[in-house]
Amino acid sequence: MASARKTVAFGFIGNSRDARGGDGPERWSNWRPTVALFQHRPELSIDRFIFLYESADELLAQRVMEDIREVSPDTQIEPRQVHYRNPWDFEEVYTSLYQLVRETRFDLEKEEYLVHFSTGTNTSHLCWFLLTQSRRLPAQLVSTIPPKTDEHPRGHVRRINLDHSSKYFRITAMQQSEARDDARLLKRNIETRSQRFNELVERVARVAAVSRKPLLLEGPTGAGKSILAKQIYVLKKERHRLTGNFIEVNCATLNGNNAHSELFGHKKGAFTGATSARPGLLMAAHGGVLFLDEIGELSLDVQAMLLTALETKRFRALGEEEMVESDFQLVAGTNRDLAECVLRGSFREDLYARLKLWRFKLPGLQDRREDIDVNVEFELQQREDIVRFSPDARRAFLEFALAPESTWRGNFRDLAGIVERMATLAEDGMMDEPLVRAETARLAQEWRELDRSPGDELIERYLGPERARELDRFDRVQLAEVLRVCENSRMLSEAGRTLFEVSRKQRARVNDADRLRKYLAAFGLSFEQISCEVTGRRAAGRSSAT
Repeated sequence: MASARKTVAFGFIGNSRDARGGDGPERWSNWRPTVALFQHRPELSIDRFIFLYESADELLAQRVMEDIREVSPDTQIEPRQVHYRNPWDFEEVYTSLYQLVRETRFDLEKEEYLVHFSTGTNTSHLCWFLLTQSRRLPAQLVSTIPPKTDEHPRGHVRRINLDHSSKYFRITAMQQSEARDDARLLKRNIETRSQRFNELVERVARVAAVSRKPLLLEGPTGAGKSILAKQIYVLKKERHRLTGNFIEVNCATLNGNNAHSELFGHKKGAFTGATSARPGLLMAAHGGVLFLDEIGELSLDVQAMLLTALETKRFRALGEEEMVESDFQLVAGTNRDLAECVLRGSFREDLYARLKLWRFKLPGLQDRREDIDVNVEFELQQREDIVRFSPDARRAFLEFALAPESTWRGNFRDLAGIVERMATLAEDGMMDEPLVRAETARLAQEWRELDRSPGDELIERYLGPERARELDRFDRVQLAEVLRVCENSRMLSEAGRTLFEVSRKQRARVNDADRLRKYLAAFGLSFEQISCEVTGRRAAGRSSAT
């Protein structure tokens, strides 16, 4: 026969009601909710109690624990101090309890879990409910109830099973419906069929609806970070989580005094050209959202000032002595790997620690190819004129867009750009196949040029574009360096000595020229051919100069 499960309870101290009666014997004639929880044996026997209290309640907690041991000597008490500045701040309390739950090892075969719901603030009640309802904390709620007149001071105890309560089912359904509404609101103006992106948006919506901590949006340029940041603001505004404005700046445009002045403001005369005082973007974002795109571009000294502003809500404008206050929510965007930047010393570790609490990586268009078609339609619908594809043109465009070699380097900016060009050049509002073929070829060439290195140009000069494209990346890098050395050498043997400078010292017989000749021959080239090409270019250069 299996042994009965042990009972584990979580509960906050009731810092006013648990203090009734003080230290004297009269306290036993007062109803004290935490002590009452242990006065219902054998109806409710608690084997282990995780007792939560703030440091200011240390003495009261010690007295309550002594009284629990008197009425329930077999109970193992685990006192835990909780650390937050404001017990009514939902985010602080939820984060603290969420961390407690994550650190707790639950063994449902050997233990059952209860949460004492009669102590703590209304904020802690809501947090307990959310954690148990979501099953992150696999527990039942238990409530101790004050006695009626002439009843025993222990009062009554009642369990609340969320799994079997139609009232809580209705509350849960409302919460789930609101979460879906938040996700839909966040995706307004964002067209997607991508399951991966939908799941990410749902996670962002859950956090954005309740948290005022910084959010970090990572992803390549053009992945939609700016649009998502604006929708986060819209969501919070509609949920009455803020009252201020949405302020956006690309940090790549800021440097030196300009960065300090733009973000933190300046006083009149703070620097040459400061003809009037300026409040700055942090002040403009008071009560709202400040979106710092490409935050990795900020200098280290500006990062330090931003960290102080995040932690204290206070900062100093350039040239000012007095501190000013601004309470804003930061949303940061970056296409850099900030963890790598921290290792290189170009980004502050303490600021990164604040940003990465809520960190979301947006996939590029190459990883959301199912969204290409719907976003093309979205772009066309934003136009005032009516433009459409012919059937052949649409097939040609999707063939290009979905091809593995289409890199979509600029992501949705590239997509919006090509749609704008095709729509503008379309005759009578019809995009035909020749137009699509021409524009996709133009975009593909643009990508190739952006991907080209100086070595690629060198190889194409000698092999031609078609043969160059047939080379592996490894061969391209190696051949480009060989050609560069040959172009800068007067003789084959000189080029060989430069290229084989290290390995030639380990050979008994050295024939650098022969090794290099055979390498070039494998590509159909010769040193003489390279020398002639260089001589011809130089002669042409002298001729054009005269």
